[in-house]
Amino acid sequence: VQLQASGGGLVQAGGSLRLSCAASGRTFSGYVMGWFRQAPGKDREFVASIKWSTYYADSVKGRFTISRDNAANTVFLQMNSLKPEDTAVYYCAARYSSHSRRSADYEYWGQGTQVTVSS
Repeated sequence: VQLQASGGGLVQAGGSLRLSCAASGRTFSGYVMGWFRQAPGKDREFVASIKWSTYYADSVKGRFTISRDNAANTVFLQMNSLKPEDTAVYYCAARYSSHSRRSADYEYWGQGTQVTVSS
């Protein structure tokens, strides 16, 4: 599975961005798709994941929405009410199993897209 993330950019606090992750390769619908992020000097952290249900980190619940279009082999992360602490490189990832919040459980990774939220 090859993953290509896009949609990052610079936005003011309170603004919105929509990230996309296009997948190619094997059967997309069978994979758990996740979004993780890594801020400078910090560990990579779980943001959200989706297969048939969705899971979110507490820090983004109510502000971010993960969705997928299996026909288009694409997963999305709609980010609203962005805060400066959301600034990070965002990565999409895939694993062929059940949900996990652990980055080490994901077999496939995209290249990352930078999200910067100014105050």
